[in-house]
Amino acid sequence: MSIWSRISAALAALRDGQPLSAVFDKLRSPPERSVAFTIAVIALGAKMAKADGAVTKSEVTAFRDVFRIPPGEEANAARVFNLARQDVAGFDAYARRIAAMFGPGHPALCDLMEGLFHIALADGDYHDDEDAFLRDVAGIFGLDDLRFRRLRARFVDGGERDPYAILGVSPDASDAELRSAWREQVRDCHPDQLAARGVPEEAVKMAEQRLIAINAAWEEVRAQRAT
Repeated sequence: MSIWSRISAALAALRDGQPLSAVFDKLRSPPERSVAFTIAVIALGAKMAKADGAVTKSEVTAFRDVFRIPPGEEANAARVFNLARQDVAGFDAYARRIAAMFGPGHPALCDLMEGLFHIALADGDYHDDEDAFLRDVAGIFGLDDLRFRRLRARFVDGGERDPYAILGVSPDASDAELRSAWREQVRDCHPDQLAARGVPEEAVKMAEQRLIAINAAWEEVRAQRAT
């Protein structure tokens, strides 16, 4: 059974009246955890897309930039979106269930936040209401303000972009420490690492975008230190 079929079944259970907690309790372990992750992106993304008062076509289709939908799965993917639009619980309920499943501050929650930022910016703008929404979700996920601001800086134009923060080291770190941090971040983007923490293989776009940011930060730091 494909991930889209499993997601459709889970969302159908929600539509038919099963409690949110019961549905998520069935999705605690791999490979079903990837289903819960994807449902969270759909549900939270749908709520966030409405945070600025309008759901644009670009915000709806932005999900395709986060999750690759293979040929033959379009029908299942469409069913997921239709079910999500018909019956989506409050965003805080989904956020709390997914946070409880992975644990506060789990790397998979940062992955999920990246997907939500991508959807938020799909229409070319970033509204105060969207920022407030994402702050609330980050708080429920156990991500502190510094981690939230670092995530936002990578996505929002005009954000304070600190290459050292992206690499997770201080500006006075040695060259060896910088190289080690860069290599660790690159390894963290490997598909096997994503799968190990419950991110479905369909969500490769998030890892690709993160890798671009990590390598850009590495090159920027190298250039600074070479001058």
